[in-house]
Amino acid sequence: MRKSKFLFFFGVLAAACLVSLAAGPAGWSNSDIILNLRVPRTLAALAVGAGLGLAGALFQGVLKNPLSDPYILGTSSGATAAAVFCFLSGIERTSPVFFLAVFAGAFGATFLSYWLARLAGRLSDAALVLAGVAVSAFLSALVMLILTSAGARSFSLFYFVFGGLYSVQPGVLLVSSLIMAVSGAVALARWRALDAMALGSESAYHLGINPERERILFFTLACASTSAAVAIGGTIGFVGLMTPHIARLITGPSARVLVPAAAAGGAALLTLADAAGRSLFSPAEVPAGVVMALAGAPFFMWLLWKNSRGKA
Repeated sequence: MRKSKFLFFFGVLAAACLVSLAAGPAGWSNSDIILNLRVPRTLAALAVGAGLGLAGALFQGVLKNPLSDPYILGTSSGATAAAVFCFLSGIERTSPVFFLAVFAGAFGATFLSYWLARLAGRLSDAALVLAGVAVSAFLSALVMLILTSAGARSFSLFYFVFGGLYSVQPGVLLVSSLIMAVSGAVALARWRALDAMALGSESAYHLGINPERERILFFTLACASTSAAVAIGGTIGFVGLMTPHIARLITGPSARVLVPAAAAGGAALLTLADAAGRSLFSPAEVPAGVVMALAGAPFFMWLLWKNSRGKA
């Protein structure tokens, strides 16, 4: 049964790749366009989507909150703010300093949201969402202020901030993919701990799990995966929110299957979103981040409504 579920997700992933390679006015007729433009872009969409899907599954599991997502928690905004600062400071995108700074931004923003939500005494879904929205809004405003002040040299960064997968450096793609792969492998190795955390801190403790230590570990893995995704494609929201929910309907709640399924689902979803952005609005091209916001915001509102009714 588990094998058939994996085959389903990777079949969807393969179909998304074919759609992405064919998307565009030229279709399959121009091999140069396919090899030089669409293949790198498809690889970037696959990596970014997988990283965000993985991060979303980890956040939702460790926080036991169905509304958790790197974008909503402010993780992506923290990473993007750090990336923009690096760009304008002259730090190369392939530099280890760049990746460390982006990770620090993601990690700091996530823990700020978590700390603000805990100030009320009890970590509730509403408090976490509100804290994440506040942190994300502040960081997004800060990024816009910096870019506006930078003038003409920051123009190209607006595409990055809005989640465009236009120019992908092979070195950045390789390093980011390795970070995501290591994060996913460590998360899979700790799948029992993640399942225990999904039952709540008290239940996890009685099962022999240290909740605080595991929370820090999974936060670190989710932030690393998110920062690696942001390094490639900027701010792209709702992938980490949608794909774990969709995957959970097919695989069930066990992290052993859910984590790789969410990563594969995120890769397929973002690849299709990028293909839609460059083909449906031709000759104009819409960043993948904008396409995901158009699709993800209604999903988030529906999920928020469903969650509030379940607690009524």
